[in-house]
Amino acid sequence: MARRRPSKHTRPPRPLLSGGYQRREARRGATFIVRDVPEHRSTKTYVCPGCRHDIPPGTAHIVAWPESAPYGADLGLEARRHWHQHCWGLA
Repeated sequence: MARRRPSKHTRPPRPLLSGGYQRREARRGATFIVRDVPEHRSTKTYVCPGCRHDIPPGTAHIVAWPESAPYGADLGLEARRHWHQHCWGLA
C-alpha cells in the first residue's frame, strides 16, 4: 500500500527567498523582493496594482512583495503583487 503524502496545509511554509532570480529594491520607503516573470512562465491573469489593468497569460511582468511583511514574515507571500514592468518602474 502506498503511503499518502502529508497535506500541504500541514507542512511549514516555504521561505520567501527560496530559489529563483530575485533582487531587492527600495520603493516608497520600504524594501521589496522583486522577481522577473518571463513570458513562458506567465500562465495566469493578474491585475496590476499600478494601472489596474489585466496582465494576461504569456506577458512578461514582475512579482514584488515587501521584504518585511507588515504582519509578520509568514504573510509576505500574501502581500505579493504582479506588476507590469513599466508600472513598477513608475511606482
